[in-house]
Amino acid sequence: MSTPLPVDHLVIGSGFAGLAAAIKLDEDGERDLVVIEKGSDVGGTWRDNTYPGAACDVPSQLYSFSFAPNPDWSMSFSPQPEIHAYLQRVAREAGVLDRFVFDTRVESARWDDDQQRWLVEVTGPTGPATYAARTLLSGAGGLSEPKLPEIEGIETFQGDVFHSAQWDHDVDLTGKRVAVIGTGASAIQLVPELQKVAGHVDLYQRTAPYVLPRHDRRYSALEKAALRYVPGLQKLYRTAIYWGRETYVPAFTLQPKIAAPAKKMALDNLKKHVKDPVLREKLTPTFEIGCKRILISNAYYPAVASDNVELVTDPIAKITGSGIVTADGTEREIDALVVATGFHTTDIPIAHAITGRTGRTLAERFAEHGMSAYKGTTIPEFPNLFMMVGPNTGLGHSSMVFIIESQVAYIRDAIRQMRTNRLATVEVKEAPTADFNAGLQKRMKRTVWTTGGCASWYLDAEGRNTTLWPHATFTFRRLLSRFDLSAYTVTGETAADETTPSREAAHA
Repeated sequence: MSTPLPVDHLVIGSGFAGLAAAIKLDEDGERDLVVIEKGSDVGGTWRDNTYPGAACDVPSQLYSFSFAPNPDWSMSFSPQPEIHAYLQRVAREAGVLDRFVFDTRVESARWDDDQQRWLVEVTGPTGPATYAARTLLSGAGGLSEPKLPEIEGIETFQGDVFHSAQWDHDVDLTGKRVAVIGTGASAIQLVPELQKVAGHVDLYQRTAPYVLPRHDRRYSALEKAALRYVPGLQKLYRTAIYWGRETYVPAFTLQPKIAAPAKKMALDNLKKHVKDPVLREKLTPTFEIGCKRILISNAYYPAVASDNVELVTDPIAKITGSGIVTADGTEREIDALVVATGFHTTDIPIAHAITGRTGRTLAERFAEHGMSAYKGTTIPEFPNLFMMVGPNTGLGHSSMVFIIESQVAYIRDAIRQMRTNRLATVEVKEAPTADFNAGLQKRMKRTVWTTGGCASWYLDAEGRNTTLWPHATFTFRRLLSRFDLSAYTVTGETAADETTPSREAAHA
């Protein structure tokens, strides 16, 4: 092991979460920080997901940092290249990129009780290195590790195969026979683009989603100028969109029948674009709206109804070297396979790499207790560890950037209190953690995600919803408005802590 490089704060990931943490800690004067990023640039999900048609399904004015408004969005719903460019610009203008370490992967992070630091082993272009960090902030996210389906024979397929989140732009699909497995948020965006160029598309559907019309529009030059120069206008846009989105919450968490107008809109959208009654029946969801993620698209249904697309609802039995065999024995020959089967959300890979005070990994704790945290951010046994976009912080209706900024505010206050009170460690207690999650799961039993009659990636193997927040987002922000030190076990700094050399000194 290399000699550990001391650092106050080590951040994993440079998507919205990691970037927000780095910028805000830097503003607080916490400049001794390192951001470890496995990719070659900032952006996280919005750097990696470059499939055709990739775009956000939350309006641009809300899906951006409150502290870095952007008057130059081209559309009311931003395409992927614009979101990535936005994050690049924000990082550059904030002046924090000198502390980002790219093309480097976290191999392990282990809490050392003697040093009261996280020993984080990484591997990058120059080889392995180790950091000794006072705090560890995970911004790895729940949509960062693509999930491949466990289908017999998939490894034997001789054609091109790739996940939607790892799109191979070197493969020309023009005129090809392409299969797409999955009908989630990524699939409904890429299928219309594939339909335009492929010779034939087989779309394998396990569950039909609800698809609402996408009320997208292009901003005019005059409107963009007004957003830039009229004081308060962009904030007004953002506020109106935010509260409009919050009106969805009761339908998700209290009474699904409130969503009847949205359900009718989705079914009308289907009826409008799919005239074939047999195909329409296959595309009609069999659960309550909101139980699975509600999707938005104006192009999906017309694409599926086109002559060169076949919707396949028979289960996949196996994959051969040249095609896909369904349970009825039919084999469909293909040239390329696109897997749009989502991500590891209830078994996040980073949890296997983090070992806490008791010697067990975060994944092992989650296996015993279910994936859970205190206020979605801290976990017993893991001192000075802060998870952004942690358990039960996901949303089915609004912008994750709002959740991220709420968590970053909580973490900033934690670090301020550690400085003020000369604390070496803070570790959330078991009792408040258990109480918090018991309340969450009790509330979850009333939500459409539990009662709506579907199986979804929101649920873990035990049927618990460990991914979503079952209240309004302003409730989450209020809960994380200050760091509640009374919920934590703390230890004070020692003389050694006070004299530990800075990272800059260690490099000198």
